[in-house]
Amino acid sequence: MVFNNKFIQQRIEKAEFLRKQGINPYSNESRKNTSIEKFLNVNSDIVHKENKRDENREYTVSGRIKLFRIMGKASFIKIEDESSSLQIYVARDNLPEGFYNDIFKKLIEVGDIVEVTGYPFVTGQGELSLHADNLKLLTKAISPLPEKFHGITDKEVRYRKRYLDLIMNSDVRKTFKIRSKVISLTRRFFEEKGFLEVETPMMHPIAGGANAKPFVTHHNALGVDRYLRIAPELYLKRLIVGGFEAVFEINRNFRNEGMDATHNPEFTSIEFYWAYKTYKDLIEITKEYFTYLFDHLNLPTQLPYGDLEIDFSKFSEVPLIESLYTIGGVPKDIVNDKEKIVAFLKSKNIDVKENMSLGQLQGELFDEFVEAKLINPTFITEYPVAISPLARRSDENPEITERFELFIAGREIANAFSELNDPVDQLHRFEAQGAAKESGDDEAHEMDIDFVEALSYGMAPTAGQGIGIDRLVMLLTNEHSIRDVLLFPAMKPINLEEKNQNEEE
Repeated sequence: MVFNNKFIQQRIEKAEFLRKQGINPYSNESRKNTSIEKFLNVNSDIVHKENKRDENREYTVSGRIKLFRIMGKASFIKIEDESSSLQIYVARDNLPEGFYNDIFKKLIEVGDIVEVTGYPFVTGQGELSLHADNLKLLTKAISPLPEKFHGITDKEVRYRKRYLDLIMNSDVRKTFKIRSKVISLTRRFFEEKGFLEVETPMMHPIAGGANAKPFVTHHNALGVDRYLRIAPELYLKRLIVGGFEAVFEINRNFRNEGMDATHNPEFTSIEFYWAYKTYKDLIEITKEYFTYLFDHLNLPTQLPYGDLEIDFSKFSEVPLIESLYTIGGVPKDIVNDKEKIVAFLKSKNIDVKENMSLGQLQGELFDEFVEAKLINPTFITEYPVAISPLARRSDENPEITERFELFIAGREIANAFSELNDPVDQLHRFEAQGAAKESGDDEAHEMDIDFVEALSYGMAPTAGQGIGIDRLVMLLTNEHSIRDVLLFPAMKPINLEEKNQNEEE
């Protein structure tokens, strides 16, 4: 980085001057003994005291200066730490001689990180503050912060410089604290249910576990290509074959696909597998999971999401085929007729590949006419076999599977099914996926002979599910882009963006 900005140069010069005065602008000595939030809570009683101060209480707090207001022989600054913000009263006569005029007023500024020791008091305006008896510079910021009242309005800058976004927007920090709590509570919920947390490979010899395009890398020592994990499913099911009966993994997945409001090339989910259970049991545990989250996050069951209001106390179940005409408004007489579906989609100016199977076409109808209408939590069940290569067939109807997807606010949040544990059927499904790949479906599932062999040793009846953590956090925080719940979302390189813009012009 080249510090060629004149304001940055001025701050660098100030840092050098501080060094000459024997003050380290990047000190590693800190005596902070409380957070700002704790200071405010512990001293809230001072508001009711007669003199509204307590000089016998001494605290040392640290934080970044967010506001600087100089008033002659005294000044007010506002500092902010991770927990909250606090007003500091800084008076010339309370500090070492010369410090106020020569150091504090001239060399310390907004953006710097300071440590302040003093006692609590309440200002004439009624604000609980800290009266500074000592102030120490801990870190000199040489890049000035954005102007306070406008902050960072450009979302591209916010995503690329998340550190700056976090400095300027305390609400952003709150979002990521909620995300952290969701992950922690998710782990605790499944552990309390008797599940074992496990870790499976991030680099796979076969791109498996879901229908998606993989990222490809190369292992130099082995001399082979490897695929970044699309999903951990096949490895987790191998563990069920091995005798574990309830396992989960909070995992990072990678899919080499497009980016939009709900898709990032790498994302977080939890996958769990439960022996001797069916997808119906997963519906019940999913409801319990949401209740657990809402209780521990102290959230109401009705939450706003943009212009919508989602009632998390109202879960419903609808078979996929039924949803096409009861929710999507598709004519009932066409939903099981391949030719009629193709004609219907074309009449709606929707591109369709005529070599799609009936099940794939039913999936297209669902995507186009149903998904966006599913606002309250809805379990869509009984998916066609053609779009569920790893799910168990229904005993009553071999054309559908024992599968559900959970949709909330028009978006998929979870995917689950009773697992296919018939090795012969699984082999045939993989073969069908291979044929689909040869015909141009680059997201079709690869053949995994080792997994088929694992099934041949016998896997107990099992149900498995994946829940998208990123999308779940979006719902709980009323965020509408996945980038707003990822600390460091994938971004196109700036030089590439400039090149594309120049080509368009």
